[in-house]
Amino acid sequence: MQQPMAMPTEQLINELQSFGVRLADPKTGGTSRRGGAGPSDHTPFTIDGATVMIPVHNAPAFESPYLVERLDEAGRSRISRDGVVLADVSFPLRPKFYDRTTADGIPYWKLATLHGRDVLATTVLQTCIRYQSRTKTCQFCAIGQSLAAGRTVERKTPAQLAEVAQAAVELDGVRHMVMTTGTPHTSDRGAGILTESAQAVKAAVDLPIQVQCEPPDDYAWFQRMKDSGVDALGMHLEVIGPAVRQRIMPGKAQVQVEQYMDAFEAAVPVFGRGQVSTYILAGLGDEPSEILALSRRLIDIGVYPFVVPFVPIAGTPLESHPTPSAAFMHEILRPLADMLRVGGLRATDIKAGCGKCGACSALSTYERGASA
Repeated sequence: MQQPMAMPTEQLINELQSFGVRLADPKTGGTSRRGGAGPSDHTPFTIDGATVMIPVHNAPAFESPYLVERLDEAGRSRISRDGVVLADVSFPLRPKFYDRTTADGIPYWKLATLHGRDVLATTVLQTCIRYQSRTKTCQFCAIGQSLAAGRTVERKTPAQLAEVAQAAVELDGVRHMVMTTGTPHTSDRGAGILTESAQAVKAAVDLPIQVQCEPPDDYAWFQRMKDSGVDALGMHLEVIGPAVRQRIMPGKAQVQVEQYMDAFEAAVPVFGRGQVSTYILAGLGDEPSEILALSRRLIDIGVYPFVVPFVPIAGTPLESHPTPSAAFMHEILRPLADMLRVGGLRATDIKAGCGKCGACSALSTYERGASA
């Protein structure tokens, strides 16, 4: 039976994403991942019906006051603090598709991974023009770590991704897919390789797809993506203040916020309101008022602002940077959920991608409360 919550679900999620959790059994969280693109040093678990990504492999997690007890055979456990049980939790079991390999011997888990509860995620190109230079790299990024450790391959082919996607749907019930990419040297900023990858996956299996890249030089790529089978698009700002952008991601800061806004204006008519989103990392220097002001502009355009707490990744320049407090996230997410409701945008209406998954933030939980 579900234990009574000692605090509201959204507050507990904020706390867990801020502090991380200690694992009584180091083998807990078989789908956790270290390094790489996207949410890293995390493991997913479900609490009060919400699947969330919680840090388990970074420094704050090792000293967290929150403890996850040893799992039972079904992946169920409890989370406690100071000996007081707060809630039941459950972990997704190891995906069946992880046990397969391609004809040329590449394990499927090196090509795509399970995120959250039912999302297949891949980084099509595991290199980036900005990553090799510390004067240009995004200070939070670990895209090269999993490649250096041999846990992935540099370039996933369209045929490989189609093969893995079909297996993930058939064996594990995956419901949508995220394709991201490091930024290549081409002016399309990765739109081309994402387009061909999406086309191959859609030819193999009926799976909603979100692709993620920087704004391409030619906005005609938006329609090309749509025609290839892409359902949703992510173009991620990460941080928004000019000074913060220059400090945190000096290379990507060359693409200014207003250039993103222009790209959003062009993309929304192609994909539809709510099907274009952006990822904003809270806790890196932008004030809540700044994040909310820009979020209002984005919602007016029809872009879903997916605001998540920054989580430090071991081995990056920001590995010792603190995660924002639960109170800081509450100050942003509660009014943001109200803005989304008024603007008619909902995570549940997104066809595919990070906002639909929602596991990296408590935002969707706040949305449910705002809609009640």
